Amino acid sequence: MRELPKTRLSDALVSIMKRIVPERWLKRYELIIYSAGINFLAVEYLVISVLVGIIVTLVAFLVTKPLYALLSGIAVFIFVAYGYPQWRISRRIEEMEKNLPDAFFYLASSLRAGISFSEALEELTTAKFGALTDEFKRTVAEIKKGRPTVDALRAFAIRNHKSQVIYRSIMIIIEALERGAPMSDVLVSVGNDVREILRIKQERKASTGMQMMFFIITSGFVGPLILGIVYQVMNVMSAGQAGIHFPLADIRFILMAFVVIQAIISGLGIGVIREGKYSAGLKYGLFLALIGIVVFRGATSLNISAF
Repeated sequence: MRELPKTRLSDALVSIMKRIVPERWLKRYELIIYSAGINFLAVEYLVISVLVGIIVTLVAFLVTKPLYALLSGIAVFIFVAYGYPQWRISRRIEEMEKNLPDAFFYLASSLRAGISFSEALEELTTAKFGALTDEFKRTVAEIKKGRPTVDALRAFAIRNHKSQVIYRSIMIIIEALERGAPMSDVLVSVGNDVREILRIKQERKASTGMQMMFFIITSGFVGPLILGIVYQVMNVMSAGQAGIHFPLADIRFILMAFVVIQAIISGLGIGVIREGKYSAGLKYGLFLALIGIVVFRGATSLNISAF
């Protein structure tokens, strides 16, 4: 793994972070960083995330209010520390699932050529299946070090447990190995099943495209734009001679909070519609919240009294 440049400051920051964050949390975070393919130790990447958040906060202090600057820094820290690794994991898993059927068919053809399963796995490491090839390389390396093939494959499944397709497929292969089933036939059958599952998932995404666009347009653009215009109308009325005075600072904060909450809820809805789970909607929610804040801030800066 890549490491931070060794200086007294970096060593001190890493040491402080180890004292602040419980060890069991760091171990869980280490798995996330490893699964994302980020070449830093978990504690080092956490230090980098904190530093990026602090820098963004200090820069934001120069152009906006302290509260907004602090919220911006926190948002950037969350994105760098959690959002970006999760996005990398999602992309990596998607790539691995796409190549999984071809990898199984490749293994099956090698077995039918008369070589053993372990030799077929080693031959698979020379094929070009992206991140999936890297996983098989690690599995083969563990087998060469003396680890049983079944245990190495089980570790493969556990490392990629976030993908039910990969996890269940590898567990089926492990069960077939333990029972002495004809592996070439099993691999072809599992490969066809995986390909069918991926086709169904693709059709689901295509059929829910309109619903997703509705959530994005309403929560990311139309809703924040309307709320921003409403705020501007209140601003004009307060500045006029109608004798009406609104607590504009409080109203602005409430409206922006509503924009963020609506965006997160819509993101969770997209996650359920597109992928069938709420956790998948967090990335959509953060994305919509960012867009909504930008649109809302733009709408509140309009001078509607000139129209």
